Amino acid sequence: MNFNKTIQIADKVLEQNGKTFIIAEAGVNHGGDMNLAKKLVDLAVEAGVDAVKFQAFRTSDLIIDNVEKAPYQTKTTSKTESQTDMLKKLELKKEQYIELKEYCESKNIIFLITPFDETSLLELEEIGVVAYKVASTDTTNLPFLKKIAQTQKPVFLSTGMTYLNEIQAALEEMHVYNKNIVLMQCTANYPISDDEANLNVIKTFQNNFDILVGYSDHSIGIGAAPYAIPMGVCMIEKHFTINKEDEGPDHLASLDPEELKQLVVEVRRIEHYLGSFDKVPTASEMNTRKSLQKNLVAKTRILEGEILSESNVIAKRTGGEGISPIDYKQVFGQKANKSFNTNEIITL
Repeated sequence: MNFNKTIQIADKVLEQNGKTFIIAEAGVNHGGDMNLAKKLVDLAVEAGVDAVKFQAFRTSDLIIDNVEKAPYQTKTTSKTESQTDMLKKLELKKEQYIELKEYCESKNIIFLITPFDETSLLELEEIGVVAYKVASTDTTNLPFLKKIAQTQKPVFLSTGMTYLNEIQAALEEMHVYNKNIVLMQCTANYPISDDEANLNVIKTFQNNFDILVGYSDHSIGIGAAPYAIPMGVCMIEKHFTINKEDEGPDHLASLDPEELKQLVVEVRRIEHYLGSFDKVPTASEMNTRKSLQKNLVAKTRILEGEILSESNVIAKRTGGEGISPIDYKQVFGQKANKSFNTNEIITL
């Protein structure tokens, strides 16, 4: 399976070794409050990320009644309410998606959203989103993946809680309809311990699938995300919130506004560190090279006609003049074309 290695999302281009696409995951950290949702958009814009992402679901289409919460959810929300009751409080309506999309466009930031059910997917298609994120809960939901792939929109496919063979099956299902897919390493807990980040899986994905790879990070603080960039990811995703102490399933594993800014700074700094793939002297090294690299000079007094060799020629710093010792084989064995004093630069 060959997937596209250059993917256009709005005015951004995703490609390996290109500029890292940064998604600030607002998720459900708005708590169902549109004013807070817009505030999250403002914070994402201020931080300088490329996109802000929300979640779209119809609770009745997502979950049956009285399903217990995931273990991490019981730590950050009421232990007495069901997962269904918790989700109902966080659900947004189609009109609110439209309002958020228009607000993002007015702020010149890309609006992204995760559909969790077919009803939500249809609504999002109607409002014209530019790309979809698939949550780890649906990586094994092949009928739903097929419908998302058929939209022909770029897809970020998260892979928490899955085995490699399940990911293979998901990609095979989607590849028939859509080749604009980014495969995202993810560990689906909120937050994860450091040893659960498993950044080496990025290399596993690159070795097994001909596809762009990203990283959805649930580690604490700025965490693992910046370290994924030297491994060749084209994008990263990180949850953020206004206040980590707020009640809700994802606040504890989210960045606060200042941390989100720091993440962006760190990512861009790492991109500068990585620099070019071409091994040539940098512009600043050229003068240093002139001062520090060595050239051939007379080791002792050399008479005209004398054979040049390692016994009478040595490499020293000359300020850039002369013959580099990398070319010594072209010099040794030649007759001196004139007499040279000790430390005089050799010429042929």
